[in-house]
Amino acid sequence: MMLSSKSSDRRCTMAMTVQQIHPVAHLPLVLGVLRRLEVATLIDGLIPPHPAHGLSCGRGVEALVLAILDGHHALYKVGKRLEERGMVTLLQPGLTRAALHDYRLGHILDALFAANLNQVFSVVALKAFEVYAIPTPWLHQDTTTIRLYGAYADEPQSPEAPHPAYGHSKEGRDDLKQVLLSLGVSGDGGLPLRVGLRDGNRSDSVETPLAIEECLALGLDGVRGIVADSKAYSRRTLGLCLEQGVGLGTLVPRTCAVRQALEAWGRQQPALPLLVEKPGRTQHEEPRRWHGQSVLRQVEVEYRDGRIAHELRRFVVVHSSQLAQQQTQAYTAAQAKEAAAVVEHRKPVQARWFACEAEAEAAIAEYEHRGQGRRGRRPQSWRYHAVHYRVVADTRRTRRARRGRPAKTDPPPTESGYRLAVAVEALSNSAEDNGWTVLATTVSAETCADADSLQVYQEQNTTVEPGFRWIKNPAAIAPVWLEKPERIAA
Repeated sequence: MMLSSKSSDRRCTMAMTVQQIHPVAHLPLVLGVLRRLEVATLIDGLIPPHPAHGLSCGRGVEALVLAILDGHHALYKVGKRLEERGMVTLLQPGLTRAALHDYRLGHILDALFAANLNQVFSVVALKAFEVYAIPTPWLHQDTTTIRLYGAYADEPQSPEAPHPAYGHSKEGRDDLKQVLLSLGVSGDGGLPLRVGLRDGNRSDSVETPLAIEECLALGLDGVRGIVADSKAYSRRTLGLCLEQGVGLGTLVPRTCAVRQALEAWGRQQPALPLLVEKPGRTQHEEPRRWHGQSVLRQVEVEYRDGRIAHELRRFVVVHSSQLAQQQTQAYTAAQAKEAAAVVEHRKPVQARWFACEAEAEAAIAEYEHRGQGRRGRRPQSWRYHAVHYRVVADTRRTRRARRGRPAKTDPPPTESGYRLAVAVEALSNSAEDNGWTVLATTVSAETCADADSLQVYQEQNTTVEPGFRWIKNPAAIAPVWLEKPERIAA
């Protein structure tokens, strides 16, 4: 049968009614990633759901992740917010807002902690490596602090739970209690592999060896070593890496004598080989260059049994043109700021009057910080200026001893004493002293060249550091007060 052109142009129409509209935003994409990684299935395999629970631990974790990435962290707001976003029915068929109450979500956090957080986290991380096929030649480790709001006076019920306490805050909030967050990520993509939450006053040097052991316990194939910042450089960390046969790349602290000696050695060299060159960040900026060379030095190493031995270790002495420029600019700004303070210091010193020379000499000892200090603190001298004090004899006018109008021939009354003359000299900053850094590694030069060692350490700023910024900003847990330290860790 032939259809006319008029009938073939007809379009079918269907009536449709829109009952509800929800501003879902980015949450469906997040839920899609969670479903691809099978997060709920993996967690339910470790924590089997109870028949009486309408919400399993896996689905509860999905709900918590969606709520955190939506900007709401309070447990009692999770159900309401996800219902407004239209995500409750997508989480689980037949699920209602009432099932996402804070009591059930709190029990899910308790169950996650009881199931060993590292095990739960590692299972999900390994699944992500399998799905996205991410290589793991190097693991990056670092620590930071997370501030908390609340008293947290009660001791944790579990010995593995972190204890919120006052300590050195890396966020500058020493007035708040905190916990120490230890994070290990992959070098490619910065995917978290392990996470640990410790007491708020725990030392980084104590945490780093434990974090390395937990990274090795993951059993990942193809791992060449672990990269960490200067907190990882210690006798015990070096000994642990030598015992386990794993590579270590870390920055040597400035206070170490071996770094000071190697920097002095580098300044004596006529020229160091070029390791890395990158273009300038702007059109008018010069290319950034890193020169360096490996050297071997004897350092102390502590083994598991407490034995301390001297081992020959490899260090990479590096000079960075970018770091040298930054240090020069920082020195100039700090010197200008200190110059204003020196001027204010100079005025009352020169105006001070001394009756005897011995008193003036004692004042010089005080100003030159050769005294005992105050309140047990060691006195500090000027960093960017050399201030020299000198005792000079002087006279000054005094009040007349007798009343009445003095005769025109009477000289004005004076007394002899001493003052301090202050001479200030700005200290020069030699360009050759800036831009130096020293890396320590347990990997031989044949396995990892100098340029590779430098680039691997530079990736620390593009892997674990962005992870900390992400945790402390969109996924911050600080604004919420959780009742138990176990739930903070979860």
